[in-house]
Amino acid sequence: MKRSENDNKPGGVIAIDKPEGITSHDVVFKIRKLFGTARVGHTGTLDPMATGVLVVLIGRAAKACEFISKDSKRYIATLRLGYETDTEDITGDITSDLVMSDDDVYPTLDEVRDAVNAFVGKIVQIPPMYSALKVDGRKLCDLAREGIEIERAGREIEVYSIDVKPTENKREFILDVHCSGGTYIRTLCSDIGKKLGTGGVMATLCRSEASGIALSEAYTLEALREMSEDERWEKIMPTEYLFTNHEKIKLPAFYERLFRSGCPIYLKKIGMNLPLGQRVRIADANGSFFALGEIVDAEEGIAVKSVKIFSL
Repeated sequence: MKRSENDNKPGGVIAIDKPEGITSHDVVFKIRKLFGTARVGHTGTLDPMATGVLVVLIGRAAKACEFISKDSKRYIATLRLGYETDTEDITGDITSDLVMSDDDVYPTLDEVRDAVNAFVGKIVQIPPMYSALKVDGRKLCDLAREGIEIERAGREIEVYSIDVKPTENKREFILDVHCSGGTYIRTLCSDIGKKLGTGGVMATLCRSEASGIALSEAYTLEALREMSEDERWEKIMPTEYLFTNHEKIKLPAFYERLFRSGCPIYLKKIGMNLPLGQRVRIADANGSFFALGEIVDAEEGIAVKSVKIFSL
């Protein structure tokens, strides 16, 4: 896409309710066309079979991707017991099938809840082969399609809570998962199935919340297509929305100029006291957000230093 005048707009954030059957990149491509700008990114991939909140960043907001991709997320997933697949979801080839009939006794709701409790908290999860993670420059999923499986290092994630509900199908349960970014829900389903001794796969997945944005705040692609260009741009939330859980620092004009030039601003100069390592929103004297900062130990004391400038 050629550069347009929209590429220079401040941009911001919009949540898309991704439909089943298309990739996250497909959504980005469609948003580029709808908003007439090439500067579009997203904050966390959803598999084609998954639906729900895909947070899309437009214009200069695309710079925020690296700072929020690890934000907590919520998912509604269907756990199906009785077999395992190579992809850990229903799209894959069956690798283990217990051939459980209607006469077999499936785990009860209480037994599933007991098993699930073992996965709440900080745990180590081994990423699936069918994932976009790269090893030596190659995606794991590409290696998997070639029949190659390699050893993967476990990664620490955190599952804050899992609520389990039954369905009319005694081999399926609904999981409401609140977790850290980087959590693979299909791997979680597979691991729960292993713990129950029945095997398990992810049958459905909907991301119900990401970066503090709920599914009820998301727009379908069809709804955006029906709007005028001006109406679409009006739906965009400011970039600051992504950092509302960060404390806000207002800088007088003099210190704003220094901050924009890369100078650390000593907290004692602006009458503040914040802990090292804390990320903060930076605003001008009028309260308008323009940057993300971090509290650091500088040469002459504790200071706030620029991490990323979002508004020129």
